[in-house]
Order: sequence, then C-alpha cells, then structure tokens
Amino acid sequence: MTLDLKYPIGKFECEEKISTEQVSKWIEEIRLLPEQLIEAVKYLTEDALDQPYRENGWTIRQVVHHLADSHSNAYTRFKFALTEDTPTIKPYDQDKWAELIDSKIPISSSLKIIEGLHDRMAYLLENLTEEQRKRNFHHPDSGLVSIEKNIGIYAWHGKHHLAHIQNALLT
Repeated sequence: MTLDLKYPIGKFECEEKISTEQVSKWIEEIRLLPEQLIEAVKYLTEDALDQPYRENGWTIRQVVHHLADSHSNAYTRFKFALTEDTPTIKPYDQDKWAELIDSKIPISSSLKIIEGLHDRMAYLLENLTEEQRKRNFHHPDSGLVSIEKNIGIYAWHGKHHLAHIQNALLT
C-alpha cells in the first residue's frame, strides 16, 4: 500500500495485450474479495463504520455499500456485453448513490450481496471463451471496454476499496 489515501494501491494499469493467466489471476481476486472484506470489517462497531477512510472521503459503511452497488453494475455490464453487440451501458453517479438513505443501513445486506454476486461473477468469468472475453461494451465516459479489461478493473476496484478500509483501521 502507498501513502496516497485516495489511491492506496495506485491507479488501475492494464497492458494492451491481456494474457489468459492475467485474467485468471484477476478472477481469483474477484472470488476472494468477499472473504477479505468480511474479515476486514467483522469487528467494527457501528461508530467505526461511520468514520471516513480519509479526510473528505466516504465512511467505511458507504464504501461497503458502494462495493455492492458498483459490482452489481459490473456484473450487469458483463452480461450485456455477452448478450448484445457492443451495448452502450448506463453510467451512474456513485457519489449521489453513496448519499442515498440505503447507504446508512447495516452493512450485512451488502456483504451478502457481495458474497453471492462474486460467486456468480467468478463462475461466469472463469467459464468464458477467449472470444467472449474480447467482447466489448461502450461506456459513455471511458469509451470501448473489453470484458477482459473490465475483469481487471473490478479486481483492482475491490482491492482498492479493501485497502481504503484497511488503511482506515490503522489510524
């Protein structure tokens, strides 16, 4: 982890040519995230969950709920890309979502979502053909994104927010 509290593991970087081995590593990271997340938050009090992970950042509670929201969107994007020809996906305002009332509830429901979602996501992704991994969707802000690159993005995204939580627990 770095001293950068906003990007504690650095920003996502991706090679232009993505190997099958790299994709398999990312899928394993996706599979392991729920267990790592549950381990990181299991002893936190409600007060601790409501502490921001950095100055002007979300609370740990909001981060957990954000992971459920974001990774649900990712799973849907994978499925659109697998079933439609280069679909344009709908982005969402993650900051506004993090302020909605359901970001205040106990994290148990989001942990359950993340557990089930990551089981399904990992199973889906590990059973893709090379041709399927090359399929794309269009993101209005990011442009054309392949399924295999999106696998990397969400493996990184989970580790990124897990590091936020782990760093918050050290302070």
